Amino acid sequence: MPDLKGKVAIITGASSGIGKGTAVEFAQLGAHLALTGRNQENLQATEKACVEAGTPDDKILLVSGDICDEQLRKDLVDQTVQKFGRIDVLVNNAAIGKISTIETTDMADYDRTMDVNLRSVVILTQLCVPHLAKTQGTIVNVFSVNGTRAFPGLLAYNMSKSALDQFTRCVALGQ
Repeated sequence: MPDLKGKVAIITGASSGIGKGTAVEFAQLGAHLALTGRNQENLQATEKACVEAGTPDDKILLVSGDICDEQLRKDLVDQTVQKFGRIDVLVNNAAIGKISTIETTDMADYDRTMDVNLRSVVILTQLCVPHLAKTQGTIVNVFSVNGTRAFPGLLAYNMSKSALDQFTRCVALGQ
């Protein structure tokens, strides 16, 4: 694994699952962390796990809330730069999925899935790119096999992860 000592990483969806696991791994590698998630209590548990893994608590920033909230995204980037002076890594991990088919998909659920899994990634990436360009930083977009292979009953989720795969490829080309 790379040495992340002193590198500043923003991780979305850090209050559970892959996001929490990523945060703990980055803490073990010496990163300074800006963590966001919807569940404040779980986010604090992630913070505790990161401190136990080696990141001092003064090198962890928690920004709790909905990643679809425009102000939260701006605050996350601004507070990260204000606290740490830079951004080296952006991990777009926050995601949701709901069981649905073409016959049962509620458009409000569809929109919410696309907002969390795709739109928020695009906007947060746009906000971070100027900072990442300065540090020659890295963007990690977490998606799943659902982006390349359709699974039954996950219409909007499959579509969002496929679009995220294409977004990642386009950004890598500098588009």
